[in-house]
Amino acid sequence: MENKSSQNIKKESDCYKDTKLAVIAIVVEQEESVRELNELLHNYSRFILGRMGIPHRERGVSLISVAMDAPADIISALSGRLGRISGISAKVAYSKI
Repeated sequence: MENKSSQNIKKESDCYKDTKLAVIAIVVEQEESVRELNELLHNYSRFILGRMGIPHRERGVSLISVAMDAPADIISALSGRLGRISGISAKVAYSKI
């Protein structure tokens, strides 16, 4: 069952025609933050083309890349929300196309 946040994202996205390709680089430094991170990514799953995670167990850090095709404001909103999660850092790289 979808929550209201997920439904609002889908309704808002239906009115957008111009999308951007982007990659969000995520660094996870606190394992306790993973559940919140995964819930947030699930809410934006409509826009996610794929994701790859690489755990670095020796350092206790995980690196995740998330490829997206979405309106710029949706990508920016996700990146901002990711950055507000304790123990998570996120940066976006946009395609020029």
